[in-house]
Amino acid sequence: MDRSVVDLLNQMPERNRYIRGLRSWVGFQQTAIQFERDPRFAGEVKYTFRKSLSLAINSLVSFSRVPLRIASYMGLISAAFSIVMACLVLYWRLVEPNSPVTGFATIAIAVFFIGSVQLICIGILGEYIGRIYEEVKGRPLYTLAEVGGFDR
Repeated sequence: MDRSVVDLLNQMPERNRYIRGLRSWVGFQQTAIQFERDPRFAGEVKYTFRKSLSLAINSLVSFSRVPLRIASYMGLISAAFSIVMACLVLYWRLVEPNSPVTGFATIAIAVFFIGSVQLICIGILGEYIGRIYEEVKGRPLYTLAEVGGFDR
């Protein structure tokens, strides 16, 4: 890495750094270098599946609010599903008034709808927490490769 990229990465105030993502985030020009890795001479791989999964979760959480939005989306989908179920139960009630399924289904729909409202509320809280997290990280709004015309 170029010294200016390293200096910029060292200025980031984050504690849990995902260097692979931050390296791309700073916006400098990157070049891939192809190389052949020799097979392992001895020993076992130290980077286990659990560590790889932890790295993947860290990358997802560090650069995306999608996991927080999933609760909102799931809540909206389940609310729509419960409304469709309520329409079906109402139809059954009108067509077959003595059906034993309608009593249980009404309770299930109520529980399902209340759960979906809770998921939507959790999603809204997640959005606020995600925005707070972005601010607390303290990343600069932009980075400059060079500054010209100013004395240092």
